[in-house]
Amino acid sequence: MEERISMERAIELIRRTARCTAMETIPVTRAHGRVLAEAVLAPLDQPPFPRSPLDGYAFHAADVAGASREKPARLRVVETVYAGGWTERELQRGEAVCLMTGAPIPAGCDCVIRREDTDNGRDWVNIYQELKPWSNYCFAGEDFQAGAELLPAGTKLNAVALGVLAAAGLEREDVHVSVRRTLRCAVFCTGDELVSNAVHPLPPGKIYSANETVLRARLTELGMALLNSTGLCPDEPELLAQRIREAAETADVIFTTGGVSAGDKDILHETLPLLGAERIFRGLRMKPGSPMMLSVYHGVPILSLSGNPFAAYANFELFGRELLSALCGTEELLPQVFAARLATDFPKASKGRRFVRGCFRDGRVTLPEGHSSGQLSSAVRINCLVDIPAGSGPLTAGDTVMVHLL
Repeated sequence: MEERISMERAIELIRRTARCTAMETIPVTRAHGRVLAEAVLAPLDQPPFPRSPLDGYAFHAADVAGASREKPARLRVVETVYAGGWTERELQRGEAVCLMTGAPIPAGCDCVIRREDTDNGRDWVNIYQELKPWSNYCFAGEDFQAGAELLPAGTKLNAVALGVLAAAGLEREDVHVSVRRTLRCAVFCTGDELVSNAVHPLPPGKIYSANETVLRARLTELGMALLNSTGLCPDEPELLAQRIREAAETADVIFTTGGVSAGDKDILHETLPLLGAERIFRGLRMKPGSPMMLSVYHGVPILSLSGNPFAAYANFELFGRELLSALCGTEELLPQVFAARLATDFPKASKGRRFVRGCFRDGRVTLPEGHSSGQLSSAVRINCLVDIPAGSGPLTAGDTVMVHLL
């Protein structure tokens, strides 16, 4: 087991440990939002024929060499073809066909001119400029070609991806695709101090559990499935071990909060050996959530987050989403990371690496008050985490920082 590792090393180990879950085959018509487990190949060319990208005339480019408004080329219009129409005619030299946008380009033509560059003639047309071969010419298969990889494995079937399948004639009930099975997630929040919101009034020494609500809601937002046999667990190693054993029979991934530090009741250090779980790493060189751990039990990864509400949330956003992404086989679940300038000062020096709350807007990041790991309310209006490197002094407005968009 590795200890006290960097964020980058932790992500490397998460990706190495996680395995994509089993696939299932479902109709394309019910695949919205799912992630492809296998690539889809194109069954046809799109477009299936050369087509006109504009309203105008098609002809052979050599017939209009040197054409201008002062000296137009004159061609005989032999046919008009609309979108959805077709012609078997092969155009001869000196002939033109009037086309509408989307119409098939007949054989014998190698360019299309827009109507505005002609006199819009019906029987004969004057062409006012010369064109090079293949000007304004959409080739068959310009979008995709039969047999080519239409959508690679790992593609999330969003609106555009489904549109691509529809353009290939694949959005039908009888067409099936292989997709990653929706991840089944278990969540256990440990601590004798935790009680559910059903308990009234709040007993002395107790607090209401926020972590379970945050994680379950966030997992739902990310499209995951939640097991019912999860929730709060007292500081009893044997009980937590039993509940993890039961969850691992159906769960693809397990998240825990609390019990990962070095206190008398940090029970994960007893629970994991009771399970015989393989511990991959323990501890991060960063804040918040530095005690975080990754383990594997019977092939099911267990990500153990800090018990402090904001630390647990930040751990999940930075590492939990990495784990889900690796298990789903898609990068769609990962946050965007980019550089931005601070709009406000951060007066504290940072001996170690830390992530603080931020609100990114109009290219700049504002840092709200309240950066304690136990404060959750100050995270309500944030939309990013700001990465402050180890050894940084106080930061001032205008400094560049890296931002992880939530």
